[in-house]
Amino acid sequence: MKWLIAIVLLMLVVSLGSALYYMMQDGGNSSHTVRSLMLRIGLSIILFLGILLAHYLGLIEATEIKVGTN
Repeated sequence: MKWLIAIVLLMLVVSLGSALYYMMQDGGNSSHTVRSLMLRIGLSIILFLGILLAHYLGLIEATEIKVGTN
């Protein structure tokens, strides 16, 4: 499961990079930029829902990191 999350995160970065590339090449006037950003949004939603589902099913566990000095 951890590998799947890492792969999706890598896909998010690649999608964001391709959107930046198309924006710099044609000023963001083509549909390539919009498609790349839509793919990034879709992957983000899928990743978030996948993490929630994996936590619900017990495949991953939340850490108990204490915040503060108390």
